[in-house]
Amino acid sequence: MKFKTGLLASFVGLVFADPTLAAPKNIIYMIGDGMGPAYTTAYRYFKDDPSTKVVDPTVFDSILVGMAHTYPDDDTVVTDSAAGATALSTGTKSYNGAIAVDTHKEHLETMLEVAKRKGKTTALVATSQINHATPASFASHNESRRNYDDIANDYIDNKIAGKLPVDLMLGGGTKYFIREDRNLVNEFKDAGYQYVDALSKLETLNKIPAMGLFAEVGLPFAIDEEPQRLTKMTKTALSLLENQNDKGFFLMIEGSQIDWCGHANDIACAMHEMDDFAESIKLAKTFVDNNPDTILVITADHSTGGLTLGANGQYRWERDVIAKVKGSAGEIAKALAKTKDVKATWQELTGLEYDSATELKVKEALSQGPKALSIVVKEAISDASFTGWTTGGHTAIDVQVFAHGKGKEAFIGSQNNTAIADKLIGFIKK
Repeated sequence: MKFKTGLLASFVGLVFADPTLAAPKNIIYMIGDGMGPAYTTAYRYFKDDPSTKVVDPTVFDSILVGMAHTYPDDDTVVTDSAAGATALSTGTKSYNGAIAVDTHKEHLETMLEVAKRKGKTTALVATSQINHATPASFASHNESRRNYDDIANDYIDNKIAGKLPVDLMLGGGTKYFIREDRNLVNEFKDAGYQYVDALSKLETLNKIPAMGLFAEVGLPFAIDEEPQRLTKMTKTALSLLENQNDKGFFLMIEGSQIDWCGHANDIACAMHEMDDFAESIKLAKTFVDNNPDTILVITADHSTGGLTLGANGQYRWERDVIAKVKGSAGEIAKALAKTKDVKATWQELTGLEYDSATELKVKEALSQGPKALSIVVKEAISDASFTGWTTGGHTAIDVQVFAHGKGKEAFIGSQNNTAIADKLIGFIKK
């Protein structure tokens, strides 16, 4: 198999070959999908204690070190998650939709594959399906992110030094791993993997290799069902990986659905995803403090939705409006469609008044279907909280870089997203 690596990766490898510069043994790489600077800012206000005069900092503020440029290797400037993750996993920019392949569709070696070749234990955790664009770009190679079955197959077929690429996988995706044409879960079991299919069984995993798939596709939104599902998976992953291998481990954790809420322009949904991601970061940060031979690096692949705080010409952002919302817009829409008392359900789930203008919009949307009703819910919450959105897609703004632990100084400043990968690959190769 032919692999390409970036020129900077070779340079960084030489730098880290200096015997006076000890590299961290363990790598924890966390990616907040879609998490641009407006999201971490909104989260600070969302979590603030209103009884204090100063806005309280969050875990993000304590470890901020720099910014990263997210553009792909085409003329769009705006990256998708596949190209973004390929840059973050390989140190090479590619086209939108690429899964660890370059613009000529040749395979690019990923840092997970480098870690596996070096004898490290490898792990992927995500709230999306585990073969979604970001995790896929660490353990598979495909010309299109949409080839979900082929990508899932790679988790068995893409052998690294004769071994399966990922030792621990936690996320969603049973639709792609248990199919009529191939049951990959059974193949993992035959290879010695423990397997669980419910978050309630997560703690029964007691050894690596292991695999947990907790939804047909992605897990339910944090605001709707399990507020700390990523936190729970992170806790389990770190517990299983600690002392697993004297050569250390590589762990990628994705807060996948920050992006999904951003695409939906659903601010309450996004803040609950941010909270789950932040709590996971706290666990990882504590792990680093207790294991000083570990580095934690956090970034985003891009920002989603063009989120801004303050809209409609008003100099305000009402986090209390968002805090009262009790479900994603999609789930609130379903509840409104089923209820006999629309006014009471609206007020209970959105926390907003059901005035005559709202009543007219809801009645019209009820006749049009759930999508129209969901839009009414989202727009009402955004308007009441003065939350602005420019798109249902991605944007090209720079994203933040956070680091904690051994080697964090390497990530200070403004850098290309590929430089993050180059530096981490340099650590792993040392």
